[in-house]
Amino acid sequence: MFLLINRTVCLFFVTLFLLINHAWGKTIRVGPTETYTTINAALRAAQDGDTVMVAKGHYQEGNIVIDKSIYFIGIDTPVLDGGKNVEILSVAANGVTVKGFRIQRSGQATLNDPAGIKVYDSEHVTIEGNYLYDNFFGIYMQYSRHCIIKDNVLIALAKEEYQSGNGIHCWKSNNLQVTGNRIVGHRDGIYFEFVTHSVIWRNVIQQNLRYGLHFMFSHNDAYFTNYFKKNGAGVAVMYTKNVVMMNNTFEDSWGDAAYGILLKDISDCYMAGNHFVNNTTGIFMDGSNRMRIEKNSLRGNGWALRIQANCMDNVVTRNNFQGNTFDVSTNGSLTLNVFDGNYWDKYEGYDLDKDKKGDVPYHPLSLFSMIVEQNPPAMLLFRSFMIGLLDKSERMLPSLTPENFVDKNPLMTPLAL
Repeated sequence: MFLLINRTVCLFFVTLFLLINHAWGKTIRVGPTETYTTINAALRAAQDGDTVMVAKGHYQEGNIVIDKSIYFIGIDTPVLDGGKNVEILSVAANGVTVKGFRIQRSGQATLNDPAGIKVYDSEHVTIEGNYLYDNFFGIYMQYSRHCIIKDNVLIALAKEEYQSGNGIHCWKSNNLQVTGNRIVGHRDGIYFEFVTHSVIWRNVIQQNLRYGLHFMFSHNDAYFTNYFKKNGAGVAVMYTKNVVMMNNTFEDSWGDAAYGILLKDISDCYMAGNHFVNNTTGIFMDGSNRMRIEKNSLRGNGWALRIQANCMDNVVTRNNFQGNTFDVSTNGSLTLNVFDGNYWDKYEGYDLDKDKKGDVPYHPLSLFSMIVEQNPPAMLLFRSFMIGLLDKSERMLPSLTPENFVDKNPLMTPLAL
């Protein structure tokens, strides 16, 4: 308890010191008619707590390094241009704010990962309201803490994955807020690796070459109310625990290896209120355990939920399955998960006691879906008369599908989500 109080007091005084510095700092203006005509000259003159205000114009000054605690503000969206040669803006100080710039044409390299904005081992950095265009990496954070990335637009033009880095790339950081950004055309829209206790909220992530969002070894995070559309393989959450995924939309991820979301070797996570619409696979689960999946809408997907046999102790409840080719698929015969109280539009049972639950349990796993899981070319027979007859027979007299793969309380009407 003493250590916690000590840490809180220290954090209070650090924050107070930064606020006082900013309150007492001077304003340095950069522009053709100002004392300082270059950004680098103004930064050399600046002290902690100062505000550097950059007038509208085109600035191509190589790698610009901010190593002091300053506000760095653009007026009427000045352009910082890397000329395809350098990392444009490098932040290596605490308490920096970068706001109001167009940052474009960073260098491209795979060894040092140049970015439009890169933050090095810093905390309490805010990157807000910038337009980043045609950069290798857009915003890159490493070893950073308590930072905010807010209301930026990031657009890249690469046609192949190797030609682009990620829109927002975060590595070995914690307590980040990534909110309200729009990300288009990068390799991954947002990439988290070894990032903890962070939030991703209200971002629009479209048409990125690989994943809209990519999680690796990033525990105790949450992402809410994001919109993912037409990304190459959708979203991937891998080798992670204790992640909350709520109120997101995963839409239009089509292809042989595409899905709304891939859950690979994750555990103790919560997924609720999400919409999976028009994907080849809505949710793909591989080695994922102890998850609760509830109140989600899975509509118009090829496979709504593909849950591999190595998944266990997951609860799938109170979800809507509507208009999917296959509602559920698996590659094994042993069922170690619970399906209960979902709405299935293919359910043909009845409700004599009027409790809004079917009186007959529902087996959502079709025989043909199991055949296709083991032999993908069999999908060519999907609409044939014999396959329809096979599935009807299996529903009446289940014999080959797992007997305990069942929803004992199927809902008669869809949930209002």
